[in-house]
Amino acid sequence: MTAIESADQTSATVERVTMGEDVQSLRERIALASFIAVPFIAFLAAIPIAWGGWLGWSDVVITFVMYGLTLHGVTVGYHRLFTHKSFKPNRAVKIVLAVLGSMAIEGPVIRWVADHRKHHKFSDKDGDPHSPWRYGNSFVGLTKGFLWAHMGWLFDPEQTPIDKYAPDLVKDRDLVRISRMFWMWVLASILLPPLAGFLITWSWQGAATAFFWGTVVRIGLLHHVTWSINSICHVVGERPFRSRDRSGNVWWLAIPSGGESWHNLHHADPTSARHGVRRWQLDSSARIIWILEKLGWVRDVRWPTRERLEAKSAA
Repeated sequence: MTAIESADQTSATVERVTMGEDVQSLRERIALASFIAVPFIAFLAAIPIAWGGWLGWSDVVITFVMYGLTLHGVTVGYHRLFTHKSFKPNRAVKIVLAVLGSMAIEGPVIRWVADHRKHHKFSDKDGDPHSPWRYGNSFVGLTKGFLWAHMGWLFDPEQTPIDKYAPDLVKDRDLVRISRMFWMWVLASILLPPLAGFLITWSWQGAATAFFWGTVVRIGLLHHVTWSINSICHVVGERPFRSRDRSGNVWWLAIPSGGESWHNLHHADPTSARHGVRRWQLDSSARIIWILEKLGWVRDVRWPTRERLEAKSAA
């Protein structure tokens, strides 16, 4: 096999892994728009629907559990493990985290990692896929940039080349297989809440309300919390650590984001397994990694040290 043939074969493998080429197709954009618009509309309708009595205890439990599982699939799995290698898991933990992250419906794991690694390489500079400072510092420019960082960048037809930004993950057969099966994890994420609602209540109404809250509203909330790390946390927030960008800590997003909104330390020290490093800074993702380490299921965790924090301090 010639070098050119080998390169072509690698490129074809990469395309299959990411469920698309390096240029976003119209079909992908339509699907993406649907997964953004429908949950957002449902999120806006959530309060009047709840007020009308269409929210039961089973809906709350199902939504809370599904949100927690898929959120930490992204924060612990997609982000701290696969993107930044903050710890080393056993194979079972690796697979479970990749599947749960996929069920957040934010894209296949390898595609997500490539985008995020590119973000760190060019954070808030030319080349960053989703910087809110893309259009300058003026009010109009920052407004456009904020909307771009929050969700507009998702529709950019030019995709991040994963053979450049995630070649290590392309070599992992488990992650390649999970990425190829992304459609199946999407279906599981959509159908599990109504199935659970039906089994708990033994009624179609229970299935319908569980679908509304546990699927549609949960997806919408999770997406906007995740995107807020790209937008809000790069515009406002405290910056106690030195970083090459404008990443800040936004305390009121800490719980719904699983600790990801302690964003300043993360950009100052990206491989750290813990982002909220002060005692009062809640970081449920770091706590889960700590539990997995105590169980012996992960190892070589990159916990922040006092010396390293002092070296990164902006004071």
